[in-house]
Amino acid sequence: MGINSRVKDFLEWFYCVVIAIVVSLTVRYYVGVPTIVKQPSMYPTLKQNERLILDRWSRTIHGELERGDIVTFEAPSTSFVSAFDADLSHPVAQYKREHQGLLSDFCYYVLEIGKTTYIKRVIGLPGEHVKIAHNHVYINGNLLEEDYLQDNVLTTNLEGIYTDIVVPQGTVFVMGDNREKSTDSRRFGCIPLEKIESKVWIRFWPFDVFGTVQ
Repeated sequence: MGINSRVKDFLEWFYCVVIAIVVSLTVRYYVGVPTIVKQPSMYPTLKQNERLILDRWSRTIHGELERGDIVTFEAPSTSFVSAFDADLSHPVAQYKREHQGLLSDFCYYVLEIGKTTYIKRVIGLPGEHVKIAHNHVYINGNLLEEDYLQDNVLTTNLEGIYTDIVVPQGTVFVMGDNREKSTDSRRFGCIPLEKIESKVWIRFWPFDVFGTVQ
């Protein structure tokens, strides 16, 4: 085999690897990706170590979110906003990460190296008045029926300041189903829609609970 032949074989192999990586990353970022539940904040709907498939196509086509959707999003820079620092007229979670160069941003946003992601349920939609009182959630003055919660679950303020607010346009109010074990919008504010990464779609492990997640 001549040198030219070996170079040609190497280049063909190299191109195949590059194409495979590009396709894989494209599918991961724009279509869907598997993940593992690591925290108890969505218990019992989602349990730790369950395997999920996340739907990122909704983000790609800028699909609308609905109340009750379970979503993943980039964790805010500040997980708890004190009453002293809170702006109740603009109750939006804080994101302080700045542009750090193409390679750094690629590793963070595409490869998700060093990135923390939360899984929560959409409770309040843009423009709605969300109020937590008497251990329940009220939307525009009406009691929110939450059949996905266990019977003994109480929704308290969890010492958060954002418990009687109007959800700003372009954001959503999110909470975990395990209300006493969830760091969520009560503590850090509403999540901008551009920070929503995906909807939880399918649970594929364990096999005995395989199926879509609601």
